[in-house]
Amino acid sequence: MSDLFDTPATPSTAPRPLADRLRPRTLAEVIGQAHVLSPEGPLGSMLAAHSLSSLILWGPPGVGKTTIARLLADQTNLAFVQISAIFTGVPDLRKVFESAKIRRQNGQGTLLFVDEIHRFNKAQQDGFLPYMEDGTILLVGATTENPSFELNAALLSRSQVIVLERLSLADLERLAQRAEKELNRALPLTGDAREALIEMADGDGRSLLNLIEQVSAWTAVKPLDRGQLSTRLMRRAAKYDKSGEEHYNLISALHKSVRGSDPDAALYWFARMLEGGEDPRFLARRITRMAVEDIGLADPQAQAVCLESWQTYERLGSPEGELALAQALVYLALAPKSNAVYTAYKAARVAARETGSQPPPLHIRNAPTKLMKEIGYGADYAYDHDAEDGFSGQNYFPDGMKRPVYYAPPERGFERELNKRIEYFAKLRAKRQSP
Repeated sequence: MSDLFDTPATPSTAPRPLADRLRPRTLAEVIGQAHVLSPEGPLGSMLAAHSLSSLILWGPPGVGKTTIARLLADQTNLAFVQISAIFTGVPDLRKVFESAKIRRQNGQGTLLFVDEIHRFNKAQQDGFLPYMEDGTILLVGATTENPSFELNAALLSRSQVIVLERLSLADLERLAQRAEKELNRALPLTGDAREALIEMADGDGRSLLNLIEQVSAWTAVKPLDRGQLSTRLMRRAAKYDKSGEEHYNLISALHKSVRGSDPDAALYWFARMLEGGEDPRFLARRITRMAVEDIGLADPQAQAVCLESWQTYERLGSPEGELALAQALVYLALAPKSNAVYTAYKAARVAARETGSQPPPLHIRNAPTKLMKEIGYGADYAYDHDAEDGFSGQNYFPDGMKRPVYYAPPERGFERELNKRIEYFAKLRAKRQSP
C-alpha cells in the first residue's frame, strides 16, 4: 500500500502525480491527525521531548501513514528506510538489518517503516525484536487492521499504537483547496457537485486527489452539477471487510442501535452492511440474537417476529426478503428492552461452576429402583398439582445452599406481569415454609 504522498522513482522531467506534488514537507503541513500531531498529542509530545519510540500507525487508507513516518525521520535526523511486508522476505529483512547496523556504527540511526506490517507472520514479526531492543532500528509499522488481532504481543509491548482517523469533510475540503492552488485553477464544479466529489473520497485523501486529477483534466463550458459529475465518476466502494474489524464495528453499531431503541440508526447500519456485501443470513441470525439477549420476556413475541422474518427471507431471497429483516429490526428497536433473563442465565452459570457437584435434595431426586426409595430418594416430595393454589413452596436448591435470586424482571413490557407472578409465588413460598 503506497501512501498519500509517496514519491515514485521516476526521472525529474517526468510528469508527477498530483498526490506527489502536494506531499507535505513538514508535519505542520499534514492535513488532519491533529489529535496525534499537536503539541499535546502523543507524537507532538515525543518530538518535543526528543524521545521518539517505536510506533504502530493504525488507520484507514489515504490518511498519511507513510507521510508521517517519513517526516518523523526527517525531524529526528534518522535515515528513512521503507519496506512492504507484501514484497519483503526473510533474506531482504536480513539485508535491511545489516545495513542499519553499519549505519549505526557510523553514527546514524534508522527509522524502518514497514507498510502492511500485519502481513508478516509471527516468526517474521519476532525477527524485529532484537534490533528494536538494541537500538539498531526505530520501527514504525503501518496497518489498516486492528493491531490487537494482527500483531504479536511482544511487538506491541515494545511499540506505541497511534490511531489515525479518516479525514473529515473539512480536512478533505482543505486538501481540495490546496490542490486547486497547485493546479492554479478552480475545479469545474458547482458547489453541490464539489460536495459530492468530497463525499466520494470517503475520508481517503489519496482517493480525493486522484478524483481531483481526473476532474481537472475535463474541459467544461460551465461548471458541472452533481448529476453530471456522477455520470462521469464512479462512487468509491464503501470500506467494508466481511471478515475484518469493519465487520465487527458495524455489527456492533447495529446491535447497539437496536438496544438503544433507535430504529433509524438501526436501519442505517443494516443498510451499510448490506451495501458492503454482508450475507443477509448472518444478519438474520444476529437480529434473532438481539431479540433473545436484549428484549427477552419483555416482549415474548419479538423472537417469533425474528424467526418469521428469517423464514420469509429464505422463501423470497434477496433483495425482497431483506425487507422482512428490516421489519424485524424496526420491531426490535421499538420493543421494550430487558436483559433480565440473559443476566439471570449468566449468574446461574457462575453459580453452577462455583457450587461444583452439590446434588439435588433427596425429595426431588428420581427413584426408579427399590434401593433408591429405601435410602430416601423422592421421599416427602410434594406434588404441586395436589397442593393448595397448585404451589407447594418446597425447596429445589441443594441442601444448605442459600436461596439466590437470579431473575429480577424490570417493570417494562410483559415482564411487568411476570414480576407480579414472582411476588405472588414469593409470598406463597414464605407462607408455606413458615412454622
